[in-house]
Amino acid sequence: MTASAYERAVNVRDHAVAYVAQTQVFNYGEDFVEVSLVSDADLAACAEGRFVPPGGQWHDATGKLVASGALIVTGERGSGRRTAALRLLNGVSADGPIYELAPTWKRPGVNVLPVPPSARVPYVKTSVRTTRAGTVRYLQLAHNEWDPATQRSRTKVLYNFGREDEIDKDAVRRLVAALSRLLDPAEALAAAEPGELSVTGSRPVGGAHVLDQVWRRLRLDEVIRRCLAGRAASGRKPDPGTERVLFALVANRALAASSKLAAAGWVCEDVHVDGLDEVTDDACYRAMDQLLAIEPDLAEQAYRQVTDLLNLEVDILFFDTTSTYFETEQADADVPRDRRGQRVPAGSEDAAGEAGFRTFGKPEDSRDDLPQVIAGMAVTRDGIPVRVWSWPGNTADSGLIRQVKKDLREWTLSKVIWVADRSFTSKENRRALMQGGGGYIIGEKLRSGSAEVRTVISRQGRYRTVRDNLQVKEVRLGDDGDRFIICYNPDQAERDAAVRVKLVAQLEDLIRDTDGLTAAERAKLEGTLAGKPGLKRFLRVTPAGLLRIDKATIKAEENLDGKYLLRSSAPDLSAEDIALGYKQLLEVERGWRDMKQVIDLRPVYHRREDRIRAHVIVCWLALLLIRVTENTAGQPWNRIRAELQRQHAVTWTGPAGTFRQATDLTKPQRDIYTALSIEPPKKIITLAPTPPAP
Repeated sequence: MTASAYERAVNVRDHAVAYVAQTQVFNYGEDFVEVSLVSDADLAACAEGRFVPPGGQWHDATGKLVASGALIVTGERGSGRRTAALRLLNGVSADGPIYELAPTWKRPGVNVLPVPPSARVPYVKTSVRTTRAGTVRYLQLAHNEWDPATQRSRTKVLYNFGREDEIDKDAVRRLVAALSRLLDPAEALAAAEPGELSVTGSRPVGGAHVLDQVWRRLRLDEVIRRCLAGRAASGRKPDPGTERVLFALVANRALAASSKLAAAGWVCEDVHVDGLDEVTDDACYRAMDQLLAIEPDLAEQAYRQVTDLLNLEVDILFFDTTSTYFETEQADADVPRDRRGQRVPAGSEDAAGEAGFRTFGKPEDSRDDLPQVIAGMAVTRDGIPVRVWSWPGNTADSGLIRQVKKDLREWTLSKVIWVADRSFTSKENRRALMQGGGGYIIGEKLRSGSAEVRTVISRQGRYRTVRDNLQVKEVRLGDDGDRFIICYNPDQAERDAAVRVKLVAQLEDLIRDTDGLTAAERAKLEGTLAGKPGLKRFLRVTPAGLLRIDKATIKAEENLDGKYLLRSSAPDLSAEDIALGYKQLLEVERGWRDMKQVIDLRPVYHRREDRIRAHVIVCWLALLLIRVTENTAGQPWNRIRAELQRQHAVTWTGPAGTFRQATDLTKPQRDIYTALSIEPPKKIITLAPTPPAP
């Protein structure tokens, strides 16, 4: 190598840095990209001009490499290493072209690469001057400019900061603030101290954001604030943050159901709720107390908003009840209550009896060892819960639907057909549901033994197929009386027959060889079977006290396999509509199932009656948001929730402040937002710059 060539080679090495990508794995960090000196052979090849000039426009490869300030040494084509190295150069300050050096090819060349925009950035230049007083450092904001005439890169000063020890920090802050206005808030913070920015937190944001947008779309936030303002007129000053706290409690039931104490920690540590960075458990309890006070107005106004915005057809309402138990063995003390199950003062004329709220009753979950309360819910044909109620745990179902009908009649609904199961089929209930031009579809007990049921079952006629697994036959006992619809499911008939065969075989095993027992022993066995109604139904006791299989009952049961009976007062509905309308009662059962399994209505850990009632209302609001989201997106809530909770809000902290940024959307998340017509969370969710030093 000639001396001149060597000098030029050294010059290249002084001005250029080679980045060699060591792997194809595109994790562009120091572990995967090695910074190394350019080899003498490579520099010699450059100095001797053995590189093929790109496009025939350059004659001195060495000069180009000197001017670039950075170059890339790559391996074979298609290895991905050039791309990896180029990505690494995003953080390199250089002006002018960046080149690819490929001396391993048979015809080595220098290729111009696109310069990342971030590579052409200003930098702080330090100049040192030596005086009699010592060494003085001066700071300047500068950048490099390519001079095509001299084929060299020159430094251009953009701003003089002056002496380092006398720098005007306020002027620097003003300059940074002025430049930051050209960036979004997060970029401004990151640009201030990019090396010291760190992740200090990450929490799910997608689920709460969607629920909040549905909450606002239904205008529940406005309704709650309006109801609280109405209370303020009566002398109670509302807390402006109550609406946000109530939404957080509702979102907690839908996303990660927990106690109110745990919900406060969930809001502060585990989720991002817009407008509520932190909350205390005391604030949660105060919000629940206010929720109970405004519930009548809230339920009606929420119903108006839901039906108007969603264009719901509320011509059919489904009603059903359930029970929920408490993790305590002690029931509440009896207190005076009115006919609606509400507490009244002792000696009040409205008192209709005494009962504790949490008390023992007939449970639906086989927990007769624990006290319970009764909850009722009215649901539209679309599965939207309209309102909930709660009563003491020993309240009988039979009269509850009359109270529900009266409560909703105050909303001046149009003609409504009520659908309920056979526990509500009393004459009083049917008469009440007919008032105001309404009607009903109610299940009737096939085994009630009433004259009407016996007549309907014995009436001859053909069944008409409605669906593959449903056949119907209409029976009228009079011109002006109720319509009876016998529904028959062939698949269910097979299951009923199989269950009966199993029960009869089990009963035969139990009573076999009992003729040799004493009358007292047979009576004892009969008493044991009294607690097993499925077996007791097929047992017959002869006049002599012998235990036998009741073949007449088996014959009668065979005639009822796969059948259920409906009673309706609606003259305009077809038998098919009545049958299918009753099948939609499953929407209420699905609502209760979600209330208990997704929203965790039970077990309830509240002790006070007012808090228990408020807890039921919170669960209703959560179910309302879930159903609206499901119906709009066309997906089940469990799938929606799982996908949305994968979108996080990441908290970045640095000397310049803190900001919270949403992660990028995946395709499933984007599809959900599109289906719901909801804008995703904004990229920068919150921003908190550090206050300037005094």
